[in-house]
Amino acid sequence: MKITPTKLNVYTVFKLPSAFLCGVRTKYIDDEKSVITVRHRWINQNPFKSMFWAVQGMAAEFSTGALLIGKIQESGQRISMLVTTNNATFSKKATGKITFTCNDGRLIDEAINSTIATGEGQTIWMQSVGVNEEGVVVSTFNFEWSIKVKNKS
Repeated sequence: MKITPTKLNVYTVFKLPSAFLCGVRTKYIDDEKSVITVRHRWINQNPFKSMFWAVQGMAAEFSTGALLIGKIQESGQRISMLVTTNNATFSKKATGKITFTCNDGRLIDEAINSTIATGEGQTIWMQSVGVNEEGVVVSTFNFEWSIKVKNKS
């Protein structure tokens, strides 16, 4: 089953309802890139009249995780995935529509092939950059994903 923005948005309704309620939406995904948007609204704001950092984190993490989910499905293997480390920098107040883009799809293939071949866990650092409607970077998130082939039982 090919992953599409519509399928990912339906997925958030049932599996990530807080992300859905906060307005996290998939706009584009292919083998190399994922684009997720979220608009600053009352439900996702902080006391400083900008988007709460955790909402930005949900959108950023989803932009990296969606690519990983798609590649795992394409592999036909049962592979677990988990964020093990993350960090972020914030450079401007997040107001209006924020677009998070991850261009790290190419990094995933090697790690998946390696975990399938060796049976050992692999890690991948992936980055998602959030920009506002003027194209100004508001935040940059880095996620270390751990993947491993699940034991057959």
